Amino acid sequence: MKFISWNVNGFRALQRKMDVFAWLQETGADAFCIQETKLHQDQVQFDTPGYFQYWNDAVRKGYSGTAIVTKNEPLNVTYGMGIEEHDQEGRLITLEYENYFLITVYTPNAKRDLTRLGYRLEWGAAFTKYIKGLDQIKPVIFCGDLNVAHQEIDLTYPKNNNGNSGFTQQERDDFTTLLDNGFVDSYRSLYPEQTGAYSWWSFQFNARQRNIGWRIDYFVTSERLKRKIVDARILRDVIGSDHCPVELELSEYYGRHAGR
Repeated sequence: MKFISWNVNGFRALQRKMDVFAWLQETGADAFCIQETKLHQDQVQFDTPGYFQYWNDAVRKGYSGTAIVTKNEPLNVTYGMGIEEHDQEGRLITLEYENYFLITVYTPNAKRDLTRLGYRLEWGAAFTKYIKGLDQIKPVIFCGDLNVAHQEIDLTYPKNNNGNSGFTQQERDDFTTLLDNGFVDSYRSLYPEQTGAYSWWSFQFNARQRNIGWRIDYFVTSERLKRKIVDARILRDVIGSDHCPVELELSEYYGRHAGR
């Protein structure tokens, strides 16, 4: 089973740069999880024969938004966390399958001046509670732009960015708390000491070409799926956004026989 996640920084803008469906087919991914669509579904034409589409749009047009395109029809689809305060920006979609939940998530940004840090932490606590509840039912796979570099190894200049949005101690602790509740950062579980592994780069100063970046896009799984992780990849060479896609591959045995 292969999953891909990508903050596309505007889905219509991405469509102008590439044939998204042709690329998806080439990847062989079972599901494509998207963040920051920046549209309402009726504003886009995106044909994906043989795949199912699910979109969660923000109330505000041109802002936030998530989507999942999947080969396999889920048993159930849930939009948001069921908390009105947190469900206005289209940041979460949960697909339920027989043996697991698949979630795309776009975590709120604390903003450069940290004016939204308080809300960001409230959202994070609610999200941890949400996925912990799901994990008690069946394993969880969630992915997306979590808007935090967890460790110093996850960005080029940790000392210079200490206390900045995305690298405050509070945001990092929030992610630590999430992992401590029975979840695994798939990439770091396989590559704990890999440096230069980033998924977002500023558009300024040739940052991407110089690989001056941050790893803020993740695949996280329930702890009990750790041994099923075949690989976790950062697809740096895929261009189209200020983020690049990230990928998770789980053993086929899990996909077909999990829970037996």
